[in-house]
Amino acid sequence: MAQQELKRDLSNRHVQLIAIGGTIGTGLFLGSGKAIQLAGPSIIFAYLIVGIALFFVMRALGELLLSKAGYSSITDIAEDYLGSWASFVTGWTYWFCWIMTAMADVIAVGVYVNYWFDIPQWIPALICVIVLLGLNLLTVKLFGELEFWFALIKVVTILALIGIGIVLVVIGFQTDSGTVSVTNLWEHGGLFPNGISGFLLAFQMVVFAYVGVELIGVSAAETADPAKNIPSAINKIPLRILFFYVGALLVLLMINPWTELNAAESPFVKTFTLVGIPIAAGIINFVVLTSAASAGNSGMFSTSRTLYNLGKQDQGPARLAKLNEKHVPGNALWLSAIVISIGALLSKLIPDQAFSIVTTISAICFIWVWSIILICHIKYKKTRKDLHAKSTFKAPLTPFVNYIVLALFAGVLVIMLVADETRPALLLTPLWFILLFGLYWGRNRKGSY
Repeated sequence: MAQQELKRDLSNRHVQLIAIGGTIGTGLFLGSGKAIQLAGPSIIFAYLIVGIALFFVMRALGELLLSKAGYSSITDIAEDYLGSWASFVTGWTYWFCWIMTAMADVIAVGVYVNYWFDIPQWIPALICVIVLLGLNLLTVKLFGELEFWFALIKVVTILALIGIGIVLVVIGFQTDSGTVSVTNLWEHGGLFPNGISGFLLAFQMVVFAYVGVELIGVSAAETADPAKNIPSAINKIPLRILFFYVGALLVLLMINPWTELNAAESPFVKTFTLVGIPIAAGIINFVVLTSAASAGNSGMFSTSRTLYNLGKQDQGPARLAKLNEKHVPGNALWLSAIVISIGALLSKLIPDQAFSIVTTISAICFIWVWSIILICHIKYKKTRKDLHAKSTFKAPLTPFVNYIVLALFAGVLVIMLVADETRPALLLTPLWFILLFGLYWGRNRKGSY
């Protein structure tokens, strides 16, 4: 029935920019300040390592998605290769991942608005949720258009930052902190000023910076030509990582010493302030504000489509799979928006800790989802050699590289357990999985919702 199918209204232009939007967000614009404080210039290596790992995750996801025409989400893949328990737990965990991420984004909106207006952070955070809900209730094409322009703003900003940074390095521009120079990368304690421990502790925020990179997998159900658009978007990920993350951070660290950056504010805004261009700093703050709104928009989209699929697969209440007259899952959008608004409440109750807590939980849950993708691909290669043989988008170096990336993810979890700031969130997160397994068991006993 047409009314109950998502419309394939996302063009190649939309998918490419959704992919960019998924790899440039609050984790880079705000979270990188904290990561830089922990690791110093070695943060560049952390972004490279995690970025390369996630490229292999995405290649595995791409091959799996294109191996069967009926796949529309990660949960479909988990169902086929690991069983209904994996589909149920991964589907709800993916929803929870994006709920936490969207909470971080709306909290960041409050932080950025405070740059201009001295008002409680929870107020702009709540307004952001309401606006995004209204926009997402309209059409998927509008979502695509919003992400296109939001992502374009991010791209232009980073291009401008890199271009201005190169000019400042060449002319040896003087700031209040000294000369803009490549030597700023190692003259303030070396590349690893806080040792290996500081480098490792930064991985939690680096992992969070990449959340959303798999969003093109979720958007597959609403993509006009998946066989063409998904490989194109995935294969551009390495270039985006090198340019938007490594390139931007290298320029930031050359313009000003890492010691001048504050973990509580955006290093992008701080950089233009140090250079002595207050108007530009205000413009950059507007850009990172739109970036947070963009990431929140992606979160609203992703959580609603995940709930839609869960309802459609009888892994959630059937009413979550109902579409409104615009062919978007209205009930799922409302539920996600209500839960995301808790982020505004957290920014009121614990403004100093809210961002760190939700980003840690988000990173942990995304590690589960990415690991499930890798495990499914390992099983796919073992059990469906026929599909792998005729695949036109084979994931490279598998299954060996899958095991390497899984080991990296396990290492990041160990680091989170050791770190005082992330340990509480890590120890609380298993409660989510216990709840899900309990709900799955109860669902099987009753037969449905």
